[in-house]
Amino acid sequence: MKLSVYIIAYNESEKIKDALKSVSFADEVVVADSFSTDDTARIAEEHGARVVQIPFEGFGKLRNDAIAACSHDWIFSLDSDERCTEAAQNEILGIINDENSLDAYYIPRRNYFMGRWIRHAGFYPDYRQPQLFRKSALKFKPDAVHERYEVISEKPCGYFKAHINQIPFKNLEELLHKGNRYSTLGAEKLKMSGKTSGMLTALAHGFWAAFSLYFLKLGCLDGWAGFIIAFANFEGTFYKYAKLHFKEKNLDRV
Repeated sequence: MKLSVYIIAYNESEKIKDALKSVSFADEVVVADSFSTDDTARIAEEHGARVVQIPFEGFGKLRNDAIAACSHDWIFSLDSDERCTEAAQNEILGIINDENSLDAYYIPRRNYFMGRWIRHAGFYPDYRQPQLFRKSALKFKPDAVHERYEVISEKPCGYFKAHINQIPFKNLEELLHKGNRYSTLGAEKLKMSGKTSGMLTALAHGFWAAFSLYFLKLGCLDGWAGFIIAFANFEGTFYKYAKLHFKEKNLDRV
């Protein structure tokens, strides 16, 4: 069986090359670019990928459009900051060539931050969404961020033994940038779902996000990396609800 890979990207010129190299075994690689202003599209094309330009209207719609752009029945989803490992490659090829395979599979992610592999804080094993699936078996909700999905199959989802690697933040600047962007998208998602907020609500959600990651999910065992991850989740969650409150009360108007 043939395999399509799709990679969503926006201004990922520093990361896209390594992502593409890790899936060079695929029959087709589609880079779903949202009109990057750097060299992402050029680098992708130079490394054999087919680039499709898709306006960003939320991650849910972006993923559906990327899936539609793929040519083959089996699809492997990879983000620009993820790397397929050799073990995961072997497992992928075994599954797509097995007539008794399931229709969708979760793949654990191993995250690298501050010079170490993160083992706790919910970062390993980090199951995000089915990343290997038949084209007809997965559909995403039109969410702005943390997109929900529906598995369209009578079969259960499978789980990989092998993991892929992720480098979510190359430095603190990128962590802060992603936190700001995702909290804005998260506030929009909350608003669309009819949620309301206040500053005390924002504070409570922020504290719970940090507490659960650092203590309940043992991020404290990952040293300063675990602390920063928990603190960043406090900030991202707090500002998500605070931005919703600002929208509700029109506090962002001068």
